[in-house]
Amino acid sequence: MSIKKRFLKSKPICKVTFRIPEEAGNSHKTAHVVGEFNNWSPFSTPMKKLKTGAFTTTIDLIKGEQYQFRYLLDEKYWENDMDADAFNPTPYGDSKNSVIIL
Repeated sequence: MSIKKRFLKSKPICKVTFRIPEEAGNSHKTAHVVGEFNNWSPFSTPMKKLKTGAFTTTIDLIKGEQYQFRYLLDEKYWENDMDADAFNPTPYGDSKNSVIIL
């Protein structure tokens, strides 16, 4: 997994690109990035599947904030991004959320 941050000079926004690589994406049909920035809605931020099998999406997030998130694959498998800035325990106690700090 990977995260690319591009801070805008003219606005308090960071364009964040989330990417699931081919090795992880090839065995799945759908992927969504789900987190605090979309109110944990499992379907509001779909990722585009590339010809290589990777998934990607770019969203605008506010500079100076941090957001917890996870990937939802095939609407049933939750995955973290190992390139996240931090990890926080979930309220369920059996897993952690990825954290992006802007």
